[in-house]
Amino acid sequence: MRRVPFSLVTRDAHQLHTPDASRDASKDASRNAASDAGARALVQTTTLVFRRTNSLKNGLTDGLANNPTTTFELRVAPIELAAGESLAVRGPSGSGKSTLLALLSGELLPAEGAVRVAVRGPIEGADTISELSPAARRAYRARSVGQVFQTFELVASLDVLENVLLPFRLHSTLTLDASARTRAAELLTRVGLGAKQRRTIDTLSHGERQRVAIARALVTRPKLILADEPTGNLDPALKQEIATLLVDEAREAGAALVVATHDESIVPRFTRAMTIGGAA
Repeated sequence: MRRVPFSLVTRDAHQLHTPDASRDASKDASRNAASDAGARALVQTTTLVFRRTNSLKNGLTDGLANNPTTTFELRVAPIELAAGESLAVRGPSGSGKSTLLALLSGELLPAEGAVRVAVRGPIEGADTISELSPAARRAYRARSVGQVFQTFELVASLDVLENVLLPFRLHSTLTLDASARTRAAELLTRVGLGAKQRRTIDTLSHGERQRVAIARALVTRPKLILADEPTGNLDPALKQEIATLLVDEAREAGAALVVATHDESIVPRFTRAMTIGGAA
């Protein structure tokens, strides 16, 4: 068996430099909000280890079948985020950024280590996400986690507004009422799609679909926001607006934000940063 580890280097975003005073003020406000939220972290992990084993079928020269395996390992240094804080996770494609988001959401479970999220609801009574049943983990994601996927996961048969409201229709623990519809409409306006609420998904550009996915991730006011390349298909100006929207939403709602990104231009918007390296 051949093991190919991933290396991880972390750097506190307080060390990041930007000449933009408004960005510094925004980060200071985030830190103050985090401090006011109390000493207990909203998201806390020990060192996380995730392993995936792939089977590679090769024919040997003697004609016998052989199935060697390659084990890929992701090792993530401890993470601690208070309410209102944000973390940018950088790294090349295939380095494990999406895997880390899946570990924080409970979609994947670590081989070693633990994830703790201090939220009300189905996680109460359990010390870590790994201790929850599969049903409880689904309930945790529905109530407490907002996710932006690289592939967007939009429903073509629904219009823009109904796609944003989809979490309320999929999860019985959420209530679809007038305030939910108002928030959905407000979020669509903030991402520049207020005039396209009744458009079908197939009439939207790739970047517009991405913004629908971002509005949907925020509509339930989650306590943990996980975004996988949320600015990947946007023009430079809109990238900064969307990054600011995510950071502001997290700060205002007392949520923790974790964003996987290739885009160095948005990293200074976040209060912290870590870099996941390639295979050694």
